[in-house]
Amino acid sequence: MKLDDGRRVAMYYRRGQGLVEQHYDPRAKAWTKAMVVHHTQADACQGIELRANGKTVAAIANFGPYCYDGEPPAESIAAVGTGDLTQWDVNVTKDFDGWERASVSKDGSEVIFRRDSALRWSRAGGFGDQ
Repeated sequence: MKLDDGRRVAMYYRRGQGLVEQHYDPRAKAWTKAMVVHHTQADACQGIELRANGKTVAAIANFGPYCYDGEPPAESIAAVGTGDLTQWDVNVTKDFDGWERASVSKDGSEVIFRRDSALRWSRAGGFGDQ
């Protein structure tokens, strides 16, 4: 995914590690070292969805021990990175079918993850008391 400032963000599953992020800095002309955003030994489920506005990136990812057999995820990840993307706020919801979508506000100060309910993240308070 390309950000407004020209950086690119990539997220992927790495077996035995979990959800991994890297980003490309066009000024440095290099990708950062891969960073684990969420560690798990479970299998990847479904895909990874990224949304961004400004310097705020939201990610949805799911993991579970039997996803390849068609079972629902055991861990549904909502993650938000801001600024230089070296730190990510992560919320793990257990035994949940996964977030369907994420919406990032125009100024990047708020992200809402939705399915039948909503999970809110704000720049001021992170995921807060969930």
